Amino acid sequence: MTLPALIATDLDGTLLRSDGTVSARTQAALAAAEQAGIGLVFVTGRPPRWMDMVAAGTGHHGVAICSNGGAVYDVRAKELLETFPLRGDDALALVEVLRTETPGVSFAFEYPGGFSHEPEYPRTLWDMDAADRVAPAEELLAASDGHAVFKMLAKHPTLDPDEFWQLGLRVGAAYGEITRSAAVAMLEISALGVSKATTLARWCGERGITPDQVVAFGDMPNDLDMLAWAGEAYAVANAHPRVLAACRRSTGHHDEDGVAQVIERLLTAG
Repeated sequence: MTLPALIATDLDGTLLRSDGTVSARTQAALAAAEQAGIGLVFVTGRPPRWMDMVAAGTGHHGVAICSNGGAVYDVRAKELLETFPLRGDDALALVEVLRTETPGVSFAFEYPGGFSHEPEYPRTLWDMDAADRVAPAEELLAASDGHAVFKMLAKHPTLDPDEFWQLGLRVGAAYGEITRSAAVAMLEISALGVSKATTLARWCGERGITPDQVVAFGDMPNDLDMLAWAGEAYAVANAHPRVLAACRRSTGHHDEDGVAQVIERLLTAG
């Protein structure tokens, strides 16, 4: 069996355990894959500013495609390499249509200069970094950095997460790529035509890596395009029902090192 050229894996709910850590078994599997000459790219919804939290546990491997394809980050150098921002008009249109359709929605924005959010935006332990601006979304988007937004977040306090996602697709698909990965009603929005799959495909193409040379892992709807693009795709056992239905292959629960299980088999067979 020929070894893959690249392993592309989501982080939260896939490679990381429920407590956000990387197990010793997974660390060893990642190191063994790299030693065997297999490239590794983390493809995550996390913004670049969250990557340093997991860098030590993942061995400071080279590249992370962050914010669902909106940014490329050099993990070793701690450097933002590239972003794919939303058009300012599209971002504003998304704010307007989502406010109209879902009263109570609030917004946050990721961009190269940092993170900003509306006063009503509910913060969690995952996004307690100090924002550099807190103001209404329209005011934030009017600022110069607002036009370099590479990820929008829209949260609603009461809607079902999947219902909110489907509503967002219905009213906002003309302005951005809309997906979800959280357990709460939160939309993750990137520029039109920008997803985990498109940025991964671009990164691989620049290095002569074809889809059939890539093994990918994921668990949530924001992974679906990437899993469809990769030559070999695995859903972890805890994945969203749509992801499990979309993948012919599955592996163990993320708390049981499902990604490591597959890497170990690949290395043994190869």
